[in-house]
Amino acid sequence: MRKGKGLVCLFSRSTLRPSLRKVSLIGGGGANMAARWWFWCVSATMVVALLLVYEVPSASAQRKKEMVLSEKVSQLMEWTNKRPVIRMNGDKFRRLVKAPPRNYSVIVMFTALQLHRQCVVCKQADEEFQILANSWRYSSAFTNRIFFAMVDFDEGSDVFQMLNMNSAPTFINFPAKGKPKRGDTYELQVRGFSAEQIARWIADRTDVNIRVIRPPNYAGPLMLGLLLAVIGGLVYLRRSNMEFLFNKTGWAFAALCFVLAMTSGQMWNHIRGPPYAHKNPHTGHVNYIHGSSQAQFVAETHIVLLFNGGVTLGMVLLCEAATSDMDIGKRKIMCVAGIGLVVLFFSWMLSIFRSKYHGYPYSFLMS
Repeated sequence: MRKGKGLVCLFSRSTLRPSLRKVSLIGGGGANMAARWWFWCVSATMVVALLLVYEVPSASAQRKKEMVLSEKVSQLMEWTNKRPVIRMNGDKFRRLVKAPPRNYSVIVMFTALQLHRQCVVCKQADEEFQILANSWRYSSAFTNRIFFAMVDFDEGSDVFQMLNMNSAPTFINFPAKGKPKRGDTYELQVRGFSAEQIARWIADRTDVNIRVIRPPNYAGPLMLGLLLAVIGGLVYLRRSNMEFLFNKTGWAFAALCFVLAMTSGQMWNHIRGPPYAHKNPHTGHVNYIHGSSQAQFVAETHIVLLFNGGVTLGMVLLCEAATSDMDIGKRKIMCVAGIGLVVLFFSWMLSIFRSKYHGYPYSFLMS
């Protein structure tokens, strides 16, 4: 019986223990799988919760951003329909031009139009800016991609201080994305302030082409008609004697006037449309001569024309003194006057040249 019991015990040990070992192994694998499944479920739940937490505010912020942008565009369109150039103060400028979001460009003219500022150039530039804005407003290609605005110094001095601006007029393009770059400031002294020149600059910066439409100007046709009428009247009155048409002195004088007008830069003024002069709104100092060789003022061309005319008159007097049959005393006076005119006006002309071409080493009588 002990053997039997021993056998039974041996049998029990040899058969039951492995089965118990197998059961324990199976039970441990199921626990690990359950733990892993629980871990992945919790992780996925947390990821989804985090996504929801971050996605809901971002979607809400995006909708809010779109609503703000829509309100800004609607406000600008409403003002543009009433007036092509929107007048802005500091609050409007910061809210509609500087603050995001913005998917439109704004061309802003910083100026000083009040009478006590005495800025003649500002008034001339404002007229051209109004023509350009009206051309865009009533164009068939008009969209909300670009708007025109104006900030007067007396209405938005804080804007001038914020941009460190101390001169007017100044044109700046505030692009739809990012801050204005160097090319977004219009080179007024070089290009002038004609509407056509500003339109070319806008096309370069925004890819928006504006065809400038000017109001009809009848001054040119009227002057041409008056000139033709005067010429026709003279021809009619002198119809019996047409020798004046063959007068060399008359034709020479007309040709000289044309040459003086062209060499003084009148055609450049017609093409570029520069200001007559520049007055600093802070100091009140007026500049009639531009400080750069790349630009000029209208007053500067008038001064150059006068100086060229003085030199020409001096040369004519010298020629007459040398070839005339007049009394020797009168010829001496003409000679001295001619030399004086040539020396004086040529010296002034050279001084203007030196003021525009910095570093030019030569001068004559005046520096």
